Amino acid sequence: MAKFSRKGKKASPAISTASLPDIVFMLLFFFMTVTVMKETELVIQKPVLPKASEVKKMENKSLISHIYVAKPLVKDQGTYGTAPRIQINDDIAKDVSEIKLFIESERSKTKEIDKPKMMTALKVDENVTMGIITDVKLALREVQMLKLIYSTRKNETAE
Repeated sequence: MAKFSRKGKKASPAISTASLPDIVFMLLFFFMTVTVMKETELVIQKPVLPKASEVKKMENKSLISHIYVAKPLVKDQGTYGTAPRIQINDDIAKDVSEIKLFIESERSKTKEIDKPKMMTALKVDENVTMGIITDVKLALREVQMLKLIYSTRKNETAE
């Protein structure tokens, strides 16, 4: 049998990159349209925020952890009762000690340089008593989360 050999090596043709930007933009638009930003689903009644005359809008919302306090939804009052409850993420907290675990998990997700800038926003219904808010604040104090924001609505009559 005879062996065939190549006398000269032919270079492979260059890959055309002319369509590469089109492909990148198609992928970008695909992910922009398909991606959904996650929002917290309330399992308590939407809190009616108290009114305030001096309101400041926060700029870097990614460093803010939200804690909600309000009465459970009407459909869940058989399970949770009618007393105000604490919601962390998408679930009702069974105890105030869950706040500590929540803050520690939020800290672990944050970059080291941003940890001193972290804040906790309390979205509390205006009819909730101060007792539960004091318990939340004490739990936050135990984990050294001292920067608190009280979410409010602007008082229209103060202008």
